[in-house]
Amino acid sequence: MAARCASSLLLLLLLLLLGGRVLSICPAVCSCSGGHRIVDCSSRGLTKLPLGLQHNIRFLNLSFNSLQALDGQLSHYAHLRTLDLSYNRLDHLPPALPRSLWDIRAAGNHLRSLDKNDTAYHWNLKVLDLSENKLERVVFINNTLLSLQVLNLSHNKFWTVPTNMPHNLESIDLSHNYLVQILPGSLDRLARLARFYLHANRFSWLSEGAFENLTALAVMSLGDNPWACEDEENMTGLLRWAEKTRATVLGCPCYTRPICGQNQEAAAGKARPSALGTLPPLRVSSREEPDAASPARTTEVTASYQAKSALLETGAYPDESEDRAVFVWTSSTSLDSFSTHTSTTGRPWPSTKKPVVANPRNKAAGLTTRWTVTLTVVLTAGALASF
Repeated sequence: MAARCASSLLLLLLLLLLGGRVLSICPAVCSCSGGHRIVDCSSRGLTKLPLGLQHNIRFLNLSFNSLQALDGQLSHYAHLRTLDLSYNRLDHLPPALPRSLWDIRAAGNHLRSLDKNDTAYHWNLKVLDLSENKLERVVFINNTLLSLQVLNLSHNKFWTVPTNMPHNLESIDLSHNYLVQILPGSLDRLARLARFYLHANRFSWLSEGAFENLTALAVMSLGDNPWACEDEENMTGLLRWAEKTRATVLGCPCYTRPICGQNQEAAAGKARPSALGTLPPLRVSSREEPDAASPARTTEVTASYQAKSALLETGAYPDESEDRAVFVWTSSTSLDSFSTHTSTTGRPWPSTKKPVVANPRNKAAGLTTRWTVTLTVVLTAGALASF
């Protein structure tokens, strides 16, 4: 009797020890790394959220799928830091997203508006990319999104620069819209704004002093706008500001020169930083060679790819030793090729090759999990039989 009790206790102890391994799973349609907390489900033809995601995942890539609605399905992933929903079929940003998020990317969907409740509780959010949608209106509430540093609203349908934007922003991309005006006071609270992209819009003139309160401005793009250069009364103030500002102005109004501003000489002598522009979907890099037979899914690293992205350089993503994956951020066009008729923004469509995300460790982990489950079932049956 004592021997039976001892063996039963031993079996139960083994079950407890193996239980943590059983919980460490990866959905069959996805690739996982970092203890299954970094999950890449991109380009899998998904129409719904895959089953089997761990509750403590930190990175989730669902880009290039056919998702139409995720309402309430992601709210319980309280450890999630990065969520990529780019290039799906969403007509609204999913409500009740985890408040732990640092980075939300939803480019290339069918979003038409961003309401105040969509972002009201995202105190930790640092990056919001809503480019290549159908947005005509966004509403921000005062004193929300206090951590937001990067806002990408390029390639949408805005006619007016959004008001009440979060005041800690460091980069705003509103290029490739239909902007014709900046309402008075819209930019007054943006004391930390360093990069402001307004190229490829429909500005014909701007009121004098529109940018006077942007004291931290380092780079602005104004090219490819139909400036009314013959209207001296309305254009003089903007032209004077463009010549005297300490910022580097790419695409000077009225084609006076490609670059103006007090930093133009310094800028001409150095390589300029890659454009923040449209943020392509995040990918998890792999040390394996690309599989030539696999379908095209991800954006290749281009010549303008920097080993460290601008976000990492600004400290938007502190290094966390527990997550060893490298997030690749590419931009197909750099500011080096910018002119009054060109864009700093590249469209992140997939290339013909895909870096393989999975690695042998993932396969081994999957086998280990299956063997663990099998062993657990056998041990459980043995324990029950011994009573």
